[in-house]
Amino acid sequence: MCGIVGFTGSAPAAGILLDGLKRLEYRGYDSSGMALNRPEGLLCLRAVGKVCKLAEKVAAAPEELRRSCCGIAHTRWATHGAPLERNAHPHLDQSRRFAIVHNGIIENYQALRKRLTEKGCEFSSDTDSEVLAHLIAETYRGDLLAAVAAALKQVSGTYGLAVTTSLEPGRIVVARRGSPLVIGLGDGENYVASDVAALIAHTRQVIYLTDGEVASVTPEHVEIRDLDNLPVEREATGIDWDVSQAEKGEYPHFMLKEIFEQPDALANTIRGRLDFEMGTSILNGMNLSPRDLAAIPRIVIAGCGTSMHAGMVGEYYFEDIAGIPTRVEQAAEFRYRNPIIEPNTMVIPISQSGETADTLAAVREAAAKGALVTAICNVVGSTIARESGRGVYLHAGPEIGVASTKAFSCQVAVLLMMALLLGRNRRLSRTEGLALAEEIAKLPELVRQVLDRADSIRDIARRFAQYDNFFYIGRGCLHPTALEGALKLKEISYVHAEGYHAAELKHGPISLLDERHPVLALANDIPGKDKIIGNIQECIARRAPVLAVANPGDAGVRDLGCDVIEVPRSSRFIAPIPTAVALQLFAYYVAAERGCEIDQPRNLAKSVTVE
Repeated sequence: MCGIVGFTGSAPAAGILLDGLKRLEYRGYDSSGMALNRPEGLLCLRAVGKVCKLAEKVAAAPEELRRSCCGIAHTRWATHGAPLERNAHPHLDQSRRFAIVHNGIIENYQALRKRLTEKGCEFSSDTDSEVLAHLIAETYRGDLLAAVAAALKQVSGTYGLAVTTSLEPGRIVVARRGSPLVIGLGDGENYVASDVAALIAHTRQVIYLTDGEVASVTPEHVEIRDLDNLPVEREATGIDWDVSQAEKGEYPHFMLKEIFEQPDALANTIRGRLDFEMGTSILNGMNLSPRDLAAIPRIVIAGCGTSMHAGMVGEYYFEDIAGIPTRVEQAAEFRYRNPIIEPNTMVIPISQSGETADTLAAVREAAAKGALVTAICNVVGSTIARESGRGVYLHAGPEIGVASTKAFSCQVAVLLMMALLLGRNRRLSRTEGLALAEEIAKLPELVRQVLDRADSIRDIARRFAQYDNFFYIGRGCLHPTALEGALKLKEISYVHAEGYHAAELKHGPISLLDERHPVLALANDIPGKDKIIGNIQECIARRAPVLAVANPGDAGVRDLGCDVIEVPRSSRFIAPIPTAVALQLFAYYVAAERGCEIDQPRNLAKSVTVE
C-alpha cells in the first residue's frame, strides 16, 4: 500500500524522486524518505507526514549532495511501527552502505531480527522491513543482485523491494513477491516504481515484474532473473494514458475530478462492446465460446470494499437476467473457507488496481480448484489481470483518489454487460437484450444529468454535514448501492454511516433513530419503491431526518416532507449507477463542508497490497 520510486541516469535524482512520490502519495502518506547513491556514500533523508515535509529537507540539503543521479524513495502507509521518522523508509544497514525501500510484510522478521541481533546487528526502527537491509549487507559478496536474491530466500512474506548500495553507484536492484513493481524504460536512464503513475511523466514503456523475480537496473541496462539466478525474458508494455489524466487540473480534489469523469469513463467502458443487431454484448477478453458460456452452472464473485459492493449488484444481474445462481464472497475469506468450486464454475475477481492482495489470493485459489477465472480490472498488465488469463478491462483511466468512484460505476457496467451476454446465451430474448443494450448505451448521459445537479446536491449536503451518524437503506439492486454510499461517506468525512437492506430496518437498527440520526433512503421508481415509502414513514415517525433519492416529479416522495436528491428515471438494472454517482457527490460535499482531507483520508490507502 506504500509507494516506491527509483531512478538511475544522468539527471539529478532528487527532483525526479520527489515528483514520483507526489504522484504516489495516495498509496501512503504517514511518512516518506529517499536515499541518494553516491560513490562517497549514501545520503538518506526522511520525514514524518506528507511528501511536502520531505521536500523541505531535500531543499535544505547541500547542493552537491542533491546532484546524485541514482536513488530510491518511499512514501509510507504504516503497518509495522508507528509513523515516526525512525520507522520511515529507506532503511539502512549499520554500515550505512545499503539502503532499501519495501512494500509488504516480512512474516518471519522476528526470527530474522533475533538472529541478526545475536550476530551484532543494531536495529534503529520498529519495522519488519529493516531486517532486509541487514540481510542484504550480510549476504553481499560484490554483486548486489546476487545478495538480494540470497537474502530473499531467507524471507517469508510479501515484498516489493528496491535496493541500492554505495558500493555500486548507479545500480538499483528490485524484487517482488505479492506486491507490485514496474520498471520504466528510458533513453540512458531507467526508473522503478510500485505504480505506473510515478513513471508516466517520463516514459510510456514499462516492464511489470512477476512474483519471484529480481532485476538489476542501471542507466543503460535492465536484467531480470529469478531467485535461482536464471535469466528471464520479458517484453515491454505500453502505457495508454498520459500524465494529464493523473493530475487534478482545475478540480480541487482528485475525487471530484474522477466523479465528473464518469460519463467519459463509462463511454470508454461501453464503447465497442454492445451488439445492437443481436441484442447482446461483445466481451472478447472473456475468451469463452457460446458453448463454454452455456456450460457455466454457477458464478462466484470475489472482491473487497467498493469492488465487493459492485459484485453484489452483479449478483442481481446474473440471477435476474441470466438465471445463473451467483454468490458474492469477501475476497479475504475466499481461500480460507475452502469454497466449493464445481466444474465450469466461473469465478469473477473484481479489483480496480488488479493488485489487491486478498483478491489475488482468491484468484490463485480459484485457479487451483479449476474455476474459469474471469477478472474485472482497470489496470492493464496488473497481476490479477495476468494471472486470470481472461477478463474485461474497465478502460476507466487512472483513479488516484483513495475513495473509488468511476471504478465502481464502470465495474457495475461491465457486470451488466456480462449478464447481458450470458442472458442472451440462455433465456433472454433478442428483443429483451436489445432493450437492455440500448439502456446501457444511455448510461453516460444519465450520469451527466446527475452531475448537472451537483450544485443542488452540494446545498443539501451542507444541511446534513452536521450529523455524525447516518443510515443508508435500499432494496434490490439498490441495497448494495446503499452500502457503497455509506462507505463513501465514512471513508472521506469520518461520519459513522451504515448501509442496510431496508427490510432490516425494523429488525434492530430502528431503535437508534431519533432527530440526530438521519436516514438516506433510495426511493427510485423501481420495484420495491412502495416498501421504501413505508420505511421512510417509519423513520419520520421516529423524528429521524430523511434524505431521499428519487426520480424527478415524484410527488409521492416529496409529499412526505423529506429532502430529495433527484436522479434520472431508469430501469432497476440501470439505477445503481446514476444513484451511486449522486451518493458520491453527497459524500464529497459533506466531507468538504466538514473540512476533511478528501483525497488522502486518514488511515486509508488506495491499493491494499498486504493482507
